[in-house]
Amino acid sequence: MDIKIHSIRFDADKKLLDFIDGKLNKLPMFFDDILGAEVFLRLDKDTSERENKVVEVRLDIKGSNLFAKKQCKTFEEATDQVSEALIKQLKKYKNKIRKK
Repeated sequence: MDIKIHSIRFDADKKLLDFIDGKLNKLPMFFDDILGAEVFLRLDKDTSERENKVVEVRLDIKGSNLFAKKQCKTFEEATDQVSEALIKQLKKYKNKIRKK
């Protein structure tokens, strides 16, 4: 699976990039026809709660695209939540295809 990571207006460190790569590389266990993923990391405007780390993932799968976006206190936490959301979407999409 081809994963492209874009950090917008900051430079992400290698540890974060490896963490995201590891999480997204587990997705093919749930659905085989994943072509690639595009990840956007951005710092939102400073909020009072400091939950300003945003992770967006667009997953290219055969015949469709899936998208998830989460905002948390850390990029790692947001990545965890995004991967969980994508796993739910992949399972739902897989069941939808099986019923056809």
